[in-house]
Amino acid sequence: MTTTLDTAISPPPAGGTAPHPRRWLGLSALLAVTLLNLLDSTIVGVAGPSIRADLGGSLAALQWLTAGYTLALAVALLTGGRLGDMYGRKPVLLAGTAGFLLTSALCALAWSPGTLIAARVAQGLCAAVMVPQGFGLIRDLFGRETGKAFALFGPVIGLATVLGPIVAGLLVDADLFGTGWRAVFLINLPIGLYGLVVGARVLPAPRGTDRAGGLDGAGMLLGGAGMSMLIYPLVQGRELGWPAWSLAMLAASAVVLALFAVHQARRERAGRTPLLRLGVFTNPSYGFGVLFVVVFFGLITGFSLAVGLFLQLGLGYTPLRAALAMAAWAVGAFFGSGFGGAMMNRLGRTILHIGLVLMAAGLAGLCLVFAQAGTDLGALVLAGPLLVFGAGMGMIFVPLFDIIVAGIADHQVGSASAALEAIQQLGATLGVAVLGTVFFETMGARGARGLDAAAALDAAGLVAELTLGLTGVAFLVAFLLPRRARAQAS
Repeated sequence: MTTTLDTAISPPPAGGTAPHPRRWLGLSALLAVTLLNLLDSTIVGVAGPSIRADLGGSLAALQWLTAGYTLALAVALLTGGRLGDMYGRKPVLLAGTAGFLLTSALCALAWSPGTLIAARVAQGLCAAVMVPQGFGLIRDLFGRETGKAFALFGPVIGLATVLGPIVAGLLVDADLFGTGWRAVFLINLPIGLYGLVVGARVLPAPRGTDRAGGLDGAGMLLGGAGMSMLIYPLVQGRELGWPAWSLAMLAASAVVLALFAVHQARRERAGRTPLLRLGVFTNPSYGFGVLFVVVFFGLITGFSLAVGLFLQLGLGYTPLRAALAMAAWAVGAFFGSGFGGAMMNRLGRTILHIGLVLMAAGLAGLCLVFAQAGTDLGALVLAGPLLVFGAGMGMIFVPLFDIIVAGIADHQVGSASAALEAIQQLGATLGVAVLGTVFFETMGARGARGLDAAAALDAAGLVAELTLGLTGVAFLVAFLLPRRARAQAS
């Protein structure tokens, strides 16, 4: 649930070029590739407990199954976009997709938590190469008809958000040919192969490349090290009793990230292409937009993981039953996204406040359900609050980036939007690390030993309260964003 339809990255060009004759077939390949990332960013809340039951491992390992993927994606996303500029979007997309298929197979063949987490990190790196090419290729395919493609692309992504966790739960429960949880990774193979074969035949060849300035390997290493030093102690610290080195690593992460910023500034002054153009951060509303993105995507990703774990580790739901119990959330997000996209130009940032109020109402309702129903609560009583929460969340997805970049100069919009995509993934990783740690810390030893509904209910209730507080923070920060969304060319 952490992917936005970011039209700000590559708006349809004014006037535009003639559309490609096989553009719709090419779009189907890009949709298939996009589905790979959507599926693999949402499956762990459904499949995670089954994976742990089979492979063993700690509770922290459950967090790393999600955090490893999103952290790798955040670290390498800007580099992936740069690779597309240097070598052409089509070949880079195909290379990333091939790597994603290989790492999906490695995930399915994993024999231990460590090997699966390593394969998930490799998956995230391949996704970072694959994902940034999609919107540029849509523009290349559709030219002046790009708006038509985005009109279809958004609902399909929304539908995948609804069906993805349900399909994952169905695959785990069905245990086809004894594959169990491994099927959630094997399903990537036919989808990815379609995207790979059709994409190779239909997607347009690169018209030109830009290799001036080279690739910023040092920047990627510094950024990756800084982010990893921030996330690792947040996930592992609880399990290890918060040793002194974990707190020191947290402090050191700020130093390394500051060195990353200095390196980017020096590289830009030298006329070499940086991973991150820091000039966009001099715009105050953009800086507050970055804060909003971290809080918003952190709370929804961390909360999603906690709810999925609560249903299975606490209430003993099967993967399919847990996915169906959370389906109301995804249905709400689907319809909320449609409303947000339709009303963004009319309402501007007001749509963010409406969405956040609905999210808060859903969370308050969920806290009430937890308090009144206790451990006897069923899936139906969760549906209403989750539907309202999802509708509010969906309203924010489509307009968010266009609102944040509204005050950015035209020549900086691409850099600003690409940076937001990477920050979105970092926010999601922080949400998993922080709210996941709160969940497991509250469950304590009782939940670690096995099914304990009371411990899981306490943990889920606390996470819901913290998520409500973070929603309030996002509500206040939204007042500091531009009033109107950035106008898109037609």
